[in-house]
Amino acid sequence: MSITTTTHLNFRGDARAALDFYGSVFGGNPVVVTYRDVGNIQDPAEADWVTWGQVTADNGFGVMAYDVPSRMPWNPGENAVFVSVRGDSADEITALWEKLSVGSTVVQPLEPAQWAPLYGMLKDPFGIVWVLDVAAAQYNG
Repeated sequence: MSITTTTHLNFRGDARAALDFYGSVFGGNPVVVTYRDVGNIQDPAEADWVTWGQVTADNGFGVMAYDVPSRMPWNPGENAVFVSVRGDSADEITALWEKLSVGSTVVQPLEPAQWAPLYGMLKDPFGIVWVLDVAAAQYNG
């Protein structure tokens, strides 16, 4: 038996834009189902918001996203979630960092760290904090 975990991110009206952005960074095409698509329109202004969405890429990347309707409580919080992307190659991680950093705020520049050949942290334009690193042999497992 095998299981897979997928990061599921919640937004308020930005899920489609976030999925498009992540697809442009990691590859893969966003798949989006709106409240209109499933016939669950509670607020006409939110009809085209995402009730279910995801991006999966051939390189193993996957993320899901959802727009929390305004009738439900939602607070993105502070440091509630970090999305970690770990690769084997400095070139691969650097290329992803360069794309993901567009419009983002760098928290920790991508550079060598005591625990990894490369490590960096940034907050993307949608408020999601990403940690990218190159796996160190002693921590790869």
